[in-house]
Amino acid sequence: MVMRLTGLATGMDIDQMVTDLMKANRMKVDTIFQKKQLLEWKRDDYRDINSKLLALRNNAFNMRLTSSYNQKTVVSSNTNILTATAGNSAVPSNYTVTVHNLAAGVSKTSTEALAPSYTGTGSERVVNTLGEQFGLSGEVTFTLAGAVDGVAKEQSFTFDTAAANINDVVKAINSAGIGINASYDSGTERFFLMTPGTGSESKIHVKADAENFLTDNLKLAVNVGADESNAHVGIDATIDFNDATGLKFSSNQFTLNGINFDLKSGGGQTVTVTVGRDIDAAVDNIKAFVELYNSTIEMLNTKMTEKRNKDYPPLTDEQKADMKEKEIEQWEEKARSGIFRSDLLLTSSYNKLRNAAMSRVEIEPGVYSSLSEIGINTKIYSENGKLHIDEDKLREALTNDPDKVMSIFNNTGETDSESGIAVRLCGALDAAMGSITSRAGSGLSQYDESYLSKSIRDVENQMERAEKRFKALEERYYRQFTAMEDAINMMNAQSAWLAQQFSG
Repeated sequence: MVMRLTGLATGMDIDQMVTDLMKANRMKVDTIFQKKQLLEWKRDDYRDINSKLLALRNNAFNMRLTSSYNQKTVVSSNTNILTATAGNSAVPSNYTVTVHNLAAGVSKTSTEALAPSYTGTGSERVVNTLGEQFGLSGEVTFTLAGAVDGVAKEQSFTFDTAAANINDVVKAINSAGIGINASYDSGTERFFLMTPGTGSESKIHVKADAENFLTDNLKLAVNVGADESNAHVGIDATIDFNDATGLKFSSNQFTLNGINFDLKSGGGQTVTVTVGRDIDAAVDNIKAFVELYNSTIEMLNTKMTEKRNKDYPPLTDEQKADMKEKEIEQWEEKARSGIFRSDLLLTSSYNKLRNAAMSRVEIEPGVYSSLSEIGINTKIYSENGKLHIDEDKLREALTNDPDKVMSIFNNTGETDSESGIAVRLCGALDAAMGSITSRAGSGLSQYDESYLSKSIRDVENQMERAEKRFKALEERYYRQFTAMEDAINMMNAQSAWLAQQFSG
């Protein structure tokens, strides 16, 4: 800031005089700033509205899915034998399941502790080579065969006993991708071979073991030979399901008739599995939808009807400097209110949402249904379309005719009248969000070409030009007062000289 020494000749407070002269011009600049602030508030509030519309749109999309209405409950009479859950296609009924045996893979373990795999302890611990651990020399070679996703896999392995150790054997088998896993427990000094999966397609087949490394050194009780009869094969789970007997599955977790089973124990025990409709889940989904719809409609109606308080324009930085933070918040809350009063875009969106929810649905040619038939209605006019749920009537509809309830929400057709409420709402919300984005942008793009963002940039340019004019005028006033001061100083000097001459 430039410090000016003024008023020495005239005795006038020139700084104050310039400030007073500039007040009218400052008001012009402030008016432009306030216009910009209102535009920014409107843009930001539009974007906030869009985020709320998106939440309803996502919920409405979920209401188009059969899973929102078709969830099932499953009860097992003995969870020690099996547990179960149901998919959308499961048919409500009672089912009898007899579990004869569980699915199992193949696992082979050293039958006794092996020679120590390391020497020393702590920081001095060293892993022994195969030669040191088992007293071997030269190379050991063996061939393993397994299966991955039902496809046979085979790999031969060769190790230099003077360089490789037991951990190298484990790593080589695990990285071979043949459907056989290996591990070694140095605490018990035992080697493990196992299949990652279960069922008759899982196998461990030792096709060759030239130096008897697997059988003699690793103490694995395995058959050796190229013939398939030497393979150790897993077991399928075997169950009876109602009248179907001897059903086999490669895993203890499988899906049958839309029911997801998890077998826990075999032995031929019979369990009753009861599948029913999960009315509670459907009611909860519809309640959540109605609550979100109501809050969205209420939000839009509040925005459109809120009165504009013109006594509270946006605050300038100078005004904020003299106020407390709480006072600023309260002022701006009032200044921000009513900026969407009678907004045509929100009004159009509001009306389309209400129409989408309240219009009847032609679920079949000439057959119409509406929310009121399943216990969802509006009440008094002053609630502006708020929906209310008669839960007893809704539960009755879901119990007696769940397909009708679902059709009211997710029916599809070529016209709006044939489309379900959730389908129509998705369309109305997509259109509303698109219009709002065109007007206010999304905030995600660096180059926002929306109507309001362009308007804000235009006002910013106006502000910049106004500020330049303001500063130029202020400087001109100071130059004029400075010139006046200089002239008066000169006159005073001349007067003093004349007075001195005459006094002599």
